[in-house]
Amino acid sequence: MRITNVETIRVPAPAWAPAEGWTTSPLDAVYEDGDRDRARAMGVYNGVPDLRSDPVFTVIVRVTTEGGQQGLGGIALGSSAVADVVDHHLRPLVLGASVFDTELAWERMYRSTINIGRKGLVLEAISGVDIAIWDALGKVVGQPVYNLLGGRTRQRIRAYCSAGHTTASPDDMARRARERMDRYGLTGFKMWFGYGPRDGRPGMRRNLDCVRALRDALGDDVDLMGDAYMGWNVPYAIEMIRMLEPFHLTWIEEPVIPDDVAGYARIRSAVGTPIAGGEHEFTRWGFRALIQAGAVDYLQPDVNRMGGITEARKVWALAQAHDLEVIPHSHNFHNLHLVISHLNSPLAEFFPSEYVDGDTFFSTLFSGEAEVRDGHITLSERPGFGVELRDGVAAGVIGGPAAGPATGTQ
Repeated sequence: MRITNVETIRVPAPAWAPAEGWTTSPLDAVYEDGDRDRARAMGVYNGVPDLRSDPVFTVIVRVTTEGGQQGLGGIALGSSAVADVVDHHLRPLVLGASVFDTELAWERMYRSTINIGRKGLVLEAISGVDIAIWDALGKVVGQPVYNLLGGRTRQRIRAYCSAGHTTASPDDMARRARERMDRYGLTGFKMWFGYGPRDGRPGMRRNLDCVRALRDALGDDVDLMGDAYMGWNVPYAIEMIRMLEPFHLTWIEEPVIPDDVAGYARIRSAVGTPIAGGEHEFTRWGFRALIQAGAVDYLQPDVNRMGGITEARKVWALAQAHDLEVIPHSHNFHNLHLVISHLNSPLAEFFPSEYVDGDTFFSTLFSGEAEVRDGHITLSERPGFGVELRDGVAAGVIGGPAAGPATGTQ
C-alpha cells in the first residue's frame, strides 16, 4: 500500500483569551525589567510573547494511500516554515513509499535534511509526516496504533493536571488548582514557577509561597510537580530546589535551557528532588546524551517535535534499558498511544479544555481525542489514532479561539 499524496494544512494563530498568570522562561535572562513586567501583565503564554509575523500556529500533515486511507499528523506549535519543509523537502521523499516502511521513510527524511536539520523545525516537520504515516498504517490494517506498538499495557492511563500559572495571589492559584482537580478527579497537579534568578530572594520566597499554598490545598497524597520552563540557572536551581524539598515535589521540570546538559547533571546530583526534562529535545541521540550524563530522572519527549512515532519508540526503549520513566509533554494522541503501550510511562500530562494553550488548541482541531474521566484517560479501539479532522478545518472554517483561515497545500 503506497503513499500517493502528502498535504499540509496551515492553521492560523489563535486569538488567545488572557492567560491566568505567568511563568519563568528562557527570555528572563535577556529581558529588561520593564519588558518582563509588561510580559507578566499580559499574562503571556509560557512567559514568551508571540512576536512572530508568521500567521501560522499549527501545521497538520495529511497522508493519503493508494487505497484511499488518510493519516493525520501535526505539530501543535508549528509555523509556516515547518509546512514549507514538508512541502518542499519531505514530500518527494515519501511519495510512492510503502506505508509499511516507516523505518526507511524516517531515515530517508532525516538523512536527506542533516545539513539543514537534526533539531528544531526540520525535526518537527519529520515528526508530523511520520505520525501521519503511522495513522494511515493503522487504518490500512484496521488497528489502533498502540496495537502496532505492542498493545495496551493497561486499560487506562492516570492523568495529572497541567494548568498552574503563577498568579499574584498564591491562594487564588491554589483555589483554581483544587477546582480543576475535583472537576476531573485527578491525583496530580503541575504548577509553573513565576520567579527566577532576576527576582532574587524575594522571588524565591514567592515561589515557596505558591508551592506551600498548593500543598496545603491539595494535600500530601497528591503528586505535585513544578515547572521552571528553562528560566533558571544552575546555582539558582540548586538553592531553590533545596528550599522546596520539604514539600516533596514529584519532580522539577526543565530547570535550565535544554542544551545545558552538564547543568542538568550538576543540579540532579546536588538535590534530592527528581529532575525532569526533554520537552525540547530531539531524536534518540539527544535523549541518549541526557541519559549518559545522568541529567534527568524522568524523560519528557513530545512526539510531534522529537521525531515522530518511529523515533519515539527508540527513546522509550532506551529509557527502559536505563530504568527511566517516560512521561511525555501533553496528552495529544501522538503521545498517548506510546504511553499506553509502554510500562515505563505511568501517567500522562493533561491540559483541561477550559485552559487556553497551544496543546488544548491543537485538540480542538480533531474529533475523537481521548477525554479524562475519574482522573484517567481511556483510548478507543478505532483504527490509527482514532481521530479525524473536525468539519471545516481543512477548508479554513475553524471554530474556537483561532482567527483567520487555514490554508491547505497540495
